[in-house]
Parts: sequence; structure tokens; C-alpha cells
Amino acid sequence: MDGVHDLGGMEGFGPVERTPAEPVFGEEWERRAFRVNMAVLAALNPGGGGFRHSIERMDPGHYLSSSYYEHWLTGASSLLVEAGVVSREELERRAGGRFPLSRPDRGTAPAAPEEDRTEPRFAVGDRVRVREWHPLGHTRAPRYVQGKRGVIVRVDEPANVPDFEAHGGGTVPDPTYSVRFTAQDLWGDGGGAGETVNVDLWERYLEEDR
Repeated sequence: MDGVHDLGGMEGFGPVERTPAEPVFGEEWERRAFRVNMAVLAALNPGGGGFRHSIERMDPGHYLSSSYYEHWLTGASSLLVEAGVVSREELERRAGGRFPLSRPDRGTAPAAPEEDRTEPRFAVGDRVRVREWHPLGHTRAPRYVQGKRGVIVRVDEPANVPDFEAHGGGTVPDPTYSVRFTAQDLWGDGGGAGETVNVDLWERYLEEDR
């Protein structure tokens, strides 16, 4: 899904702020939000695709102005409301005010292949191109690599494609790869000479580079 959450490779957001020796949880509520999320994943979305998409569906202004664990809390709460486990009114009553939730899901599961694909089509050294498309729903193909050319540097085990799991399409396995891109292939003159980026991608995102 194209959205403000897909910030990889984008400019204009300033430097990445890093705190040396930063604790895993800066405040106690973050620890509690983490526990809530683990429970929601186990009960409603064990594959994780739907949870990631619930964060992608946040209002852009809310997403950019909120912290990492607030993203988690918003996503998990949205899934609980959508599943009928709790209502927005109950959340707002407990919070003592407005409780923002993610926007409705407009995505649908892709068309599933007739048979599971577990044997890799590509091998180490093959040149590939990442498909360029812009689904309304969830995808794990980052926007900054779509349409770009790279080289297979590692073949991994098949894994379930999150695009299906996020929209009720079940578990659809697909071979996975580590694909290496040069920085200049990704960003043109803005990429450093000799620098590369490796991205893990599912086979259904790739096509032969001819």
C-alpha cells in the first residue's frame, strides 16, 4: 500500500534521531502496549499481515505525530474494534477522551495461485526486476524498490505472503529471496557509488529482468 508509513528512501524528514543505549521501553505504558499487541496477534492475526496493515491505515497526521508504540496501540485497538471485541465508545470511556483508530480497510486479497509455489524460480546471480504496482491493501514490497532492477544474492525458505494474510486470503506460501540493489539504481545520482542495499522479497513481487 502506498502511504505515509512507507518512508524508506524518502527525503525531507530530517535526520534519524538515535539515542545511545536507548531502553526497549521508555515508559511503562509502552511495555503494556507491547503485551496487548502480542495477545491480539495470537488471538486475531497470528501471521501479522493484518496488524501491519492496521498501522498503514492510520490517518497520516496521526501516524507522523505519534510514537512507535502508539502505532502498535492504534493498530491493535483497531483490530479489536473491527472484530467486535470492544467498541470505540468503551475505549474512549476508559481513555477519558478521544481514542483515534485506523481508517477502514479498503484492500482485498490478491488472486491466489491454483497451487502452492515452494520451488524457487530464480537462483543466486539472476537479475530480476521488482514489479511496480500500487494496491489499496497491504504489501511488503517497499515503494522505493518497485520497478527497480537487482540481483538475487540469497535464496531463502518459502514463507506465507503477507498480502494474502492481511485481507483474509489465508496462508499462501511463496519462495523468498535477498535481492541486492545498487544505491544508484535506487536513487540515481543521489545514491553513493559502490553502496548497495539488500531487500528480502517474495517471488510474486519479482519478474525476470530482460
